[in-house]
Amino acid sequence: MKRIIIAIDGPAASGKSTTAKRVAAALGYLHIDTGAMYRAMALKVLRAKIEPRDKKKVAALADSTTVRLVNRNGQVHVVLDGMEVSDEIRLPEVTNMVSPVSTVPEVRTLMVKEQRAMGTDGGIVLEGRDIGTIVFPNADLKIFMRADARERAVRRKKELEGKGVAVSLDVLEQEILDRDRIDSERSVSPLRKADDAVEVDTTHLSIEQQVEFIVARANAIIGNGSV
Repeated sequence: MKRIIIAIDGPAASGKSTTAKRVAAALGYLHIDTGAMYRAMALKVLRAKIEPRDKKKVAALADSTTVRLVNRNGQVHVVLDGMEVSDEIRLPEVTNMVSPVSTVPEVRTLMVKEQRAMGTDGGIVLEGRDIGTIVFPNADLKIFMRADARERAVRRKKELEGKGVAVSLDVLEQEILDRDRIDSERSVSPLRKADDAVEVDTTHLSIEQQVEFIVARANAIIGNGSV
């Protein structure tokens, strides 16, 4: 049976991670959370007390960094330089550093190389901001997810509260809007919808509805070679 590459892109908190994980599970594919890889790099920059916009220092740090995604009992774990950091990379202070860190060319080169290596044989679901445009421009199925900024802030607030972190909804919404702007305006691999991507507005969709839609599109490609 044909094993395809599925690229899911979209802005922060649009539903990419949870949906991609469940789509991968439904198809028996490997799920790669590319955003988690960039978050790991941002965490290292934070720990090193480096200004995230100091591209020279961030680039030098990237040269001595390894980021791996490890599947353990169906759960993907983020390993930074040999240490588990799956929880730490979701903290607000890391979130605020991801965008500037991810604009550093050396960081993106490192991540894209690893992401492409993991998708060589297909059977993979990757999600991020430039999967369908830069990492895998020839992906078999491209999805671009959107959602209202307020709804995305609500989702992020619920996620953080589950980790015991209290943050204002208004603050989260502004952070999301700021990140959208930075990600869309950056010169290196900006956030944008690939011309051949299927757009999905998740504002009023449940996770189950999102997964069913994407799995159906994937199965059509796997079975017929096209949608």
